[in-house]
Amino acid sequence: MKREFRQAWRSNLIEIEPYVPGEQISAPGLIKLNTNENPYPPSPKVAEALSDFSVDALRKYPDGGSGALTAALAAYHRLPKDMVYVGNGSDEVLAVAFRACFCGDDPVLFPDITYSFYPVWCRLFQIPFQEIPLDGAFCISPRGFHRPNGGIVLTNPNAPVGIGVGQSFVEDLLEANRSSVVIADEAYAAFGGYSAVGLLEKYENLLIVNTFSKSRSLAGMRIGYALGSPPLIRALEAVRDAFNSYPLNMIAQVAGVASLSDESYYQERVRAIVETREESVKTLKALGFHMTESLSNFLFITHPEADAKDLYEYLKANNILVRWWAKPRIRDYLRVTVGTGEEMAVLMEKMRQFLIRKAKD
Repeated sequence: MKREFRQAWRSNLIEIEPYVPGEQISAPGLIKLNTNENPYPPSPKVAEALSDFSVDALRKYPDGGSGALTAALAAYHRLPKDMVYVGNGSDEVLAVAFRACFCGDDPVLFPDITYSFYPVWCRLFQIPFQEIPLDGAFCISPRGFHRPNGGIVLTNPNAPVGIGVGQSFVEDLLEANRSSVVIADEAYAAFGGYSAVGLLEKYENLLIVNTFSKSRSLAGMRIGYALGSPPLIRALEAVRDAFNSYPLNMIAQVAGVASLSDESYYQERVRAIVETREESVKTLKALGFHMTESLSNFLFITHPEADAKDLYEYLKANNILVRWWAKPRIRDYLRVTVGTGEEMAVLMEKMRQFLIRKAKD
């Protein structure tokens, strides 16, 4: 009886299946193409700003509202400051948005194949949700979202498949769901996808979430942000201040402002990734791979004569990391981050060797 009493506290612990990120391995010569990081360094202006940063400032708390970065983002997107929210990475921004915007009884809707953090947050915050199946080509059908709901989440371009939708699709979604908050997760939009920023004035229920991790090479700084109508932003701020009133540290704020000040570098690096992506598509097709039409900084690939898990393990053994999931519908696919031209050339050669060996077996 005493033992049962002593262990009773365990019944109060949360039981939830957490999100599983891509492997974070550090090894000499590793080609890391599994977490959609940018293969290029941040803008030189970021390095300059950090070199000028006074360490003495760290004894004080940062600006809880990230005022300078908020103002820079507002100017960049040509929006009022009260339509901008800044947080500690887009994951935290999205988590705050789920808690702030999805408080009804109807289920939140999102695709069955998308960013796998969404169902984790729903379970964590006890939000009812329903996954809408993608079609056989991994595309989103707008009709699936024409039903009663407590909110909608659209990753555009979608992850991990890389397929994007355009303005007409997004507007149809918003028109059909004016009584719900629609979150557009645009983490990968810079690489060729459609951004709905131009629709913010028309739709007060639209919240756009973005990140500095992918296109701006600042994954290590954890800078995310949201754009939306003032009532939505105030709701996010209320949840933030109830949880953590200092979400973004001083150094991250300085780095973010500096990054936004170097548009030419940003566009140059995005263009380089897109060009490498398209060259990689040609090579992969020549090797017999099939893939979705990616508008992101990754490729979603499969081969009719190669087991995806075997290829993943072969590449890992050869110091190349890509992403594989043991999930229905996508277990035959790999997600490959677009690296530098040199990294992708090494990857293609290893894939070629794998296929040659497979043919001999």
